Amino acid sequence: MRLVSYDASGAWRPGVLLGEDVHDVALLLGGPDAPSSLRDLLARHGADLPALAATLERAAERTLAARVGPLSALRLGPPVPDPAKVLCIGINYRGHAEETGRALPSHPDVFAKFASSLIGPADEIVASHISPKLDYEGELALVIGRPCRAVTADEALLAVAGAMALNDISARDLQFNGTQWLPGKAIDASTPCGPALVTLDEVGDIQALELATCVNGVEVQRSSTERMIFSVAAIVAYVSRFLELRPGDVITTGTPDGIGSRRDPPSFLAPGDVVEVAIARLGGLANVVR
Repeated sequence: MRLVSYDASGAWRPGVLLGEDVHDVALLLGGPDAPSSLRDLLARHGADLPALAATLERAAERTLAARVGPLSALRLGPPVPDPAKVLCIGINYRGHAEETGRALPSHPDVFAKFASSLIGPADEIVASHISPKLDYEGELALVIGRPCRAVTADEALLAVAGAMALNDISARDLQFNGTQWLPGKAIDASTPCGPALVTLDEVGDIQALELATCVNGVEVQRSSTERMIFSVAAIVAYVSRFLELRPGDVITTGTPDGIGSRRDPPSFLAPGDVVEVAIARLGGLANVVR
């Protein structure tokens, strides 16, 4: 199942992609089960997403008014526009650790963004006026589907609703002005994600996904999630030790090598640049820097 949030007269509404068309989930479910957002949908149905998918498909056959239109004709927002938590993992690919000169971490490095950082898969990244040293970081991001606390790695994937692509745009000057990364990582409207939340049954092996980042059509990153230092399951288990994860929470899982700031010479993003991030089976992002 592929779940999206689409723009309806300035408000984000939850939708499901069936074929090439988006259908409004609230209209499909109706009544007391009608969710107000994708986060609300996960809170109600995240424990049994396959059953939800079957329900939505059946409802779409008889509720023609729920069809919004083709995906290509809609403006999409972040799949979950209002997560309570956006947690990010720092150095999590061996190649990225090597290019930054860091030793392999013994535990995940965790920092935070905010819901205000997130934008849709085709929105403009309006941040060049804040920093001349904007950098790209193509990443796999997870969305939590059910509450979890202190789970083991063996249990962790049961709490994950699905995954999506994300670009962890980083202002390197702000990031390294001090010892904390947040100023360079949590700029408002700087982090594209989507295009859809793809449920795990469609993702397949989450530790075998190819990821690629391009700038102006030139490939700058290519790797696979199999090269992570900490697996998806290990990350969820680790974070759940000190935070209760709730439906709709987002966890990004780190970027591979190839970032602009570690190239020789460094290569930062400029206004007009087009940055694309694509992950196998999840879809891709394409954003213009402004």
